[in-house]
Amino acid sequence: MKVYTLRFTTLLPCSIDEAWEFFSTPLNLNRITPPDMSFEILSEVDGVKMYPGMVIHYRVRPLLQIPLRWTTEITHCVDKKYFVDEQRFGPYAFWHHQHHFEEVSGGVQMTDTINYAIGMGPLGSMANALYVGKRLEEIFTYREKVVGDIFGK
Repeated sequence: MKVYTLRFTTLLPCSIDEAWEFFSTPLNLNRITPPDMSFEILSEVDGVKMYPGMVIHYRVRPLLQIPLRWTTEITHCVDKKYFVDEQRFGPYAFWHHQHHFEEVSGGVQMTDTINYAIGMGPLGSMANALYVGKRLEEIFTYREKVVGDIFGK
């Protein structure tokens, strides 16, 4: 099974406290996910901050508005440094997403590293080349734009 890696870096013109407050609040994921994915958090997370062991259930419509359920677990979380979400059930054969935050001149550098696999052998490789890899890039490009609007460019 081929594992793909994507890395995205965004400069947030804010303090580490502001960045962490926003990104450690699961409900904010709705704000930074493209509307065409009809993303819904199914878990009760209102007023909750991320913590290791937290399990979050979602419904997402990534293709042709076909609903898929997705369950992730926050496996690691170090305050104002990083957190990791891993898929437990969902559309990928493997999903490991690291979110790192580092104070830099001018704000906070946020780095997302996504390791994922589709499975399905050559068919999965074709799906990644034709759709999945491009779609993930679109999602994170959208996220960068929205985060820029939220924190200022």
